[in-house]
Amino acid sequence: MKLLEQQGQQAKEAARDLGVCDTAKKDQALEAIARALDARREEWLAANREDVLEAEKEGMSRTMLDRLTLTEARIDGIVSAVREVISLPDPIGECIEEVTRPNGLRIEKVRVPLGVIAIIYEARPNVTVDAAVLCLKSGNACILRGGKEAIRSNRAVTAIMQDALEEAGLSRYCIQLVQDTARESAAELMHMNQYVDVLIPRGGAGLIRFVSQNASVPVIRTGEGVCHVYIDRAADLKMGAKILENAKCSRPSVCNACECVLIHEAVLDAFLQEAVPLLQAQNVELRCDEVSFAAAKQYAATGSILPATEEDWDAEYGDLILAVHVVKDLQEAVDFITAHGTQHSEAIITEDADAAAAFLHQVDAAAVYVNASTRFTDGGEFGLGAEIGISTQKMHARGPMGLKEITSWKYVVHGDGQIR
Repeated sequence: MKLLEQQGQQAKEAARDLGVCDTAKKDQALEAIARALDARREEWLAANREDVLEAEKEGMSRTMLDRLTLTEARIDGIVSAVREVISLPDPIGECIEEVTRPNGLRIEKVRVPLGVIAIIYEARPNVTVDAAVLCLKSGNACILRGGKEAIRSNRAVTAIMQDALEEAGLSRYCIQLVQDTARESAAELMHMNQYVDVLIPRGGAGLIRFVSQNASVPVIRTGEGVCHVYIDRAADLKMGAKILENAKCSRPSVCNACECVLIHEAVLDAFLQEAVPLLQAQNVELRCDEVSFAAAKQYAATGSILPATEEDWDAEYGDLILAVHVVKDLQEAVDFITAHGTQHSEAIITEDADAAAAFLHQVDAAAVYVNASTRFTDGGEFGLGAEIGISTQKMHARGPMGLKEITSWKYVVHGDGQIR
């Protein structure tokens, strides 16, 4: 039996036991994980330093290095997030709906775990913990397959969590890591229908599309983030400039960062005057259409502004690069988002209630905003605790995926002798 197939079998067995664990037992295990992460953080940091050093030698970009790097403060945040998950209600066993039929049958729709969840992700070691603890709380076993850039970090933290599981009396196989980061291991995981109930790819557009197109295991698409901010003719331009700066610059490597700003032609010059200095101070490179290029030249430093190509309208940069496009009205903005967005997060900046309502009604995305940054599309910000990803599809789960989004349900039927 291949190692990955063995892990699948172990996960299936662990999922059966975990699925019937009570809340107290799961929370005890989560607290053991939080304590272990805190107490053994130097092991994790040391492994991460090796990953970062290797990534620097390989020429990894600055934004990807930021995603890979752990710090004391980030581990503090991860430990706090684990404890926040402990504080969340356990979804398992929740009665979602109940009905009594005319024949006396009482039918309950009860929330249950999915079973075994596999997650394929890239250079973000915090995802290893986020995914593991959410799966644990929701009664799911997980098989984690991170990228080669973070393999030392992921091995270290998985061992820490597995030891904590055993300390709490649960199987260490509730959380498993694929040790081989070659492409073949991802391909094998995508076809483990006998053991894996659902597969969640979390990373760049290329990874997500590859998994979605090649997996035979059911897939929940997450994370493709070509997000837009539309500056309406009725926008508060100072507010809009600050929102755009935050949406682009606060963490450009993440999927809820803005990649393209759409500007109503009536406020083009006035908005650029407000926004360009803020973006230039953050070293943002602008990729402008013909109209915005001519207007931005008077505010932008030489070399920080380039003519856009057609590829820029569909680019998920993950970097301090922003596409700029001018539109004649709100409808053109909506049509542009429909053509080039990824149904992740879209925002309108406006003081016009009718324009806001039209935008919210017409734009098809997991999260739509009025006068707020797209950076809020996040499980923690939405009050869900840590998240396992941002779903950009419409089946079963959409938007930030917290505990309830990684469960299913079964119908529990109570009778007193009814026959059909």
